[in-house]
Amino acid sequence: MTTTAYNTSKQRLETVDVELTDQNTTWFDHSTNAQDIYTITDVDGGLLIAELNYNYPIWVDGVSKADINHSKRKAKNVVTSLKIIDREK
Repeated sequence: MTTTAYNTSKQRLETVDVELTDQNTTWFDHSTNAQDIYTITDVDGGLLIAELNYNYPIWVDGVSKADINHSKRKAKNVVTSLKIIDREK
């Protein structure tokens, strides 16, 4: 599946080819808030982090699910630490 994601290292939107499987994706089904992390996926040597909203997912180079212990809280900390503005555009 092809999706558009915000590449944090290039600071722009890019098309990413990703297949969501049980092996590479962790789903957080109990997400309720629009800013909650919904999925984290290992893709192309980085981590694709999607929130439960219509914003583009964020792709972070050099980070994996194992690096953050498959943690929703740590994924949110990664997103917050990047201080990304206007990734919806």
